[in-house]
Parts: sequence; structure tokens; C-alpha cells
Amino acid sequence: MDTERRAEGGGARPPRGSGRIPTRRQALLLAAGVLAGTGAACAFGGDRREPERSARRPPEVRALGRGWKVPRLAVMPLGDSITHGGAGNPAGGGYRPALWDRLAGHADVVDFVGGERNGRLPDPDHEGHWGWKIDGLLSRIDTWLPKARPNVVLLHIGTNDMHDDYRVDTAPERLGTLVDRITTAAPDMTVLVSALVPSADPATQRRVEAFNAALPALVAERRGRGARVGLVRMDHVTPRDLVDDLHPNDTGNAKMAAAFHEAIARAATAGWIREQVDIGPSPAH
Repeated sequence: MDTERRAEGGGARPPRGSGRIPTRRQALLLAAGVLAGTGAACAFGGDRREPERSARRPPEVRALGRGWKVPRLAVMPLGDSITHGGAGNPAGGGYRPALWDRLAGHADVVDFVGGERNGRLPDPDHEGHWGWKIDGLLSRIDTWLPKARPNVVLLHIGTNDMHDDYRVDTAPERLGTLVDRITTAAPDMTVLVSALVPSADPATQRRVEAFNAALPALVAERRGRGARVGLVRMDHVTPRDLVDDLHPNDTGNAKMAAAFHEAIARAATAGWIREQVDIGPSPAH
């Protein structure tokens, strides 16, 4: 396991022991804004009020988030140990159990997909790998996508790059390459790119802040090309929601699940989520 972790870029090792219902017109207007918006300050809307922050959401968004439904959600949670879970989460599975509970009833079929399995939830499949960096996911994503066949990818990666001070200046570019690899192979894929949760280590946190600041432009550029790429902010996760320097505790995981759920709800409302997504051969690289 340690050998594989080093081969994929190293990184931190696992700890020991370790109101109101909207009218139809409101809903249609909201969906139109989602589809048209490419502002760098927001994930889906065209204005710059940063609607991902739940404290600023208008009532119709909250109601819409409860009422949406799609035929099928095949979700690939993709990332490192924060996606894998375990640290500070007695039930295991990080944010995934809480997200599963939130998604129940919003699709005829909810399926978490990936080659890894752990956590106390009905479907423990995922692609979260302890200690991995952006480059590790880049090296495997061409294999994982055709096998798992998701229609939504939840991407939270870069924490180990920041923690290990590994090629920090190129990290947003490398993340962009990963997103492009996914959307080139599967143009109808919905990719929800998460900002990194904070770190309790001051040096790591400075790098996390710089990395997160680059994400709105990264997402807006790909949205401008027509890709179904959204930004998921994690502003409500604070250092008090961590069990160590990097990993969320139960409260932090619940906040991550809420943020991912809202992003999926917005994507579904926008008509982004296709029941089946064609995944072509890996692009030349």
C-alpha cells in the first residue's frame, strides 16, 4: 500500500487508529440562469452573489433543492483520503454516507461508482485514495471512467499537493488537465469541482487559499467552452471542523455533503444530468 501511495505522488498517510415553493415561472427562470451563467464568482448562476453559499441562497433555491428529481444518479466521488474517509469519521466513508442520505428520493436509481469500497452506507463504491495527488488521478482516470460509467463526478483533489508543497504553482493547471480529460472523453459528463477544505496547518492553509482562488476562473473557462463543469464552494467548513491538520470530522463531512448535494441539485435543475453518459476512448495525451 505504501509503495502504491508513493507511486501515485505520496502524501499524508492514514492516521493511526484512527420557504416557499417556487412557481413554475420561478423554476424556469432559475434553470435558465443556471444554464447561461459563466461568471467566475459563482458555480452555476449568472450573477456574482455567490449563490453556493447557503446563507445567501434565496428561498426558491432552497425549495427547489428539496424538490428536484432525475431518473438516475451514478455518482463517482473522486479524490484522496478526504473522499475515502475514515479519519475522524467513526462510520467511515467521509462525506459519502451523509450525501447518500441527502440524495435518497432525488433519483429513481442512486448509484455511487468506483473501484474502491468502504464506509457504512448502502453503496460504498468510490474513487478516493489515501495520500494521492492530482497526478495520481490523472494517471488512472482514463481507466476508471469507462469501468464505472458515472454521469456525475464529484472532484475534491489537491490537498496532498498543498500539504506536501508539491508543484504548487502548477496545481490549478494540472487540475484543469484532469477536468479536461474527463470532459473530452465524456462531453455530457457533469463534473463538480470542489474547493479544498481548509487545513489547520498555517503553511498548508496559505497554499490551499491560493489554490482555491484559482478555481473560479478554471471552472468559468471550461463552462465557456460548453462543458458541464461547476464549482462547489466549501466555505462553511472551518478548521474547527477538522479532526487533524487535513481531515474533516463528522461535522465537516456533513457540511461537505450539504455542499455537494446543493451542487448536484443545481446541476439537475439546469438539465445537466443525463441518465446515461457516453464515454469515448481516452484522448491522446
